[in-house]
Amino acid sequence: MDRRQFLRTVSASALAASTASVAGSRPAAAHPGPFEPLGRIDVDGAKEAVVSADGETVFVAATDGYAAVDISAPDRPELVAERRDLRSDREDGPFRGLYDAKLDGDTLLVVGPANPIPGAPAGVLVVDVSDPANPDETAFHETGFPIHNCFAADGRAYLTANDGDRNPLVVLDVDSGDELGRWSVVAADDRWADVPPSMRSVHDVWVRDAVAHVALWDAGTWLVDLSDPASPSVLGTVSPGDPEELAALPPRGRHRERRTPPGNHHYVATDDAGDLLGVGVESWAVEVDRDDGPTELVGGPGGVELWDVSDPANPARLSTIDPPASPDPTVGGVWTTAHNFDFRDDRLYTSWYRGGVKRHDVSDPTDPVELAWWRDPERASFWTAQYAYPFADEGVFVASSRGVDDASPALYTFPDHAGDQRDPPTLGAATTTESLVNTPTPTGDDAAPPASDTNSPTSATDAPGFGLGVGAAALGVAGWLARRRGRRD
Repeated sequence: MDRRQFLRTVSASALAASTASVAGSRPAAAHPGPFEPLGRIDVDGAKEAVVSADGETVFVAATDGYAAVDISAPDRPELVAERRDLRSDREDGPFRGLYDAKLDGDTLLVVGPANPIPGAPAGVLVVDVSDPANPDETAFHETGFPIHNCFAADGRAYLTANDGDRNPLVVLDVDSGDELGRWSVVAADDRWADVPPSMRSVHDVWVRDAVAHVALWDAGTWLVDLSDPASPSVLGTVSPGDPEELAALPPRGRHRERRTPPGNHHYVATDDAGDLLGVGVESWAVEVDRDDGPTELVGGPGGVELWDVSDPANPARLSTIDPPASPDPTVGGVWTTAHNFDFRDDRLYTSWYRGGVKRHDVSDPTDPVELAWWRDPERASFWTAQYAYPFADEGVFVASSRGVDDASPALYTFPDHAGDQRDPPTLGAATTTESLVNTPTPTGDDAAPPASDTNSPTSATDAPGFGLGVGAAALGVAGWLARRRGRRD
């Protein structure tokens, strides 16, 4: 039975038993010997990492530049190229706030800024990396919006364009920089125009066979046919939420909804066939004051949901991989929520910030099996996990860490086998997120937010998935755009 037929079979079973709980993952028998990194190398400012087609080079978006790391000897990763202070010769340079990079063959796209930075250029840096040790920056396509994430495929750049209004996905021709088309959830259903942009930010995108899987935070994930970018069409949706209910939320409710599940679609990717979709839910817990009792924690860290999208018009949820429990699941605490991940064959590689990295067998996506888990919460906060290449009888996957406190950001290499970490560290005190709820006990004044919630942001990038302190550290998107227009005029 092939994957598509298998998914349809298990989806039918899941739908027939819709009242049953969705399965989580379970651990498998350990590989002999401890599970631990093969190698590690410091990369200042490390964020997203992408792997070359031959699996021997990792390119890292590094906040104020990018780096290329040779992992052909995975126990001895080597920095072979590093570019910082990009376009610093420009009046509004340098190009910075670079959180994402993607590969299309030998073309690397480095995009930013992830969040609005007044006075900084925004756009797509195009780099020829056919010789990874000597990257050649061939073009810079300036945009009128910050770019948190992107995707590269078939000579096109798919860009998250959070403009504080329609928040479109924009498609560019990589060679010319010409815009080929754009799509917005507001264009698909104008009821979303009444929902604050920060609740429907276009956070990330994954493209397979010209179908864009667009993660839109509390607006869910939308599957859009972009074979003709000038004429996009919606194929289906995954947990899109109700725009009328979201629009009607009071300020306190909006604050809570942006940070807690359900919703919070942060990252998406499919398996090789495009039939199995993973949805990463990035969320936290929010403290809610009770009139007649102690403060209640609502929400908690999110996991990775597995969906059958072989029929895009009728997606079916198959299972959820739960996050590690956090001793303090609030935004200011210990983050163990889902972040970026990668499918390869029947394996899923996931990152959980300080919750570490995991490796799962998803050959039966209704029953994912945890094969390995490694964490070092005092030093590593993992941004992504990506398959690299076969090595000996096993293989290699990589994971980038943004670091913790004084611990340096870094790129790690891991063996691609099952196993247990020797003497794994705890993530903190015994507090667990298992008792958290998604809906707090009603209070008599839900419309009045607490003092900390009264400054409700208007910027689309003030959604928590864009990083802490965005609203305080930078102007809102609308103001940022106005300043750029004024400077150009």
